[in-house]
Amino acid sequence: MSTLPSKELEVFPNPKPSRDYTIRIESPEFTCLCPKTGQPDFATLRLKYIPDALCVELKSWKLYLWSFRDEGAFHEDVTNRILDDLVAALDPRFIKLTAEFYVRGGVYTTVVAKHSKA
Repeated sequence: MSTLPSKELEVFPNPKPSRDYTIRIESPEFTCLCPKTGQPDFATLRLKYIPDALCVELKSWKLYLWSFRDEGAFHEDVTNRILDDLVAALDPRFIKLTAEFYVRGGVYTTVVAKHSKA
């Protein structure tokens, strides 16, 4: 296989660091496993951030998300871990991650995590 899942988020220099602008990325095919049952959980991730010096490279973002496919994680935990990894890689001015998990047993879960630069 030419590509494999990876926990590494690649970045590139912000082409316009002097301006506040918003980047939005929607990823409707996120999957991880329920840590209790081992069954797959599916979610749409909506990322919104104002970059500072760096932007996330999209292919690495896809491979990063793929790395959770066989990993057991509670929705709250995985959402916050992803946000923490993005903050560590990008040090953005502002970032918000909304994880909308699909229905299971009649229950939808949405987890929203955000971070602002001090």
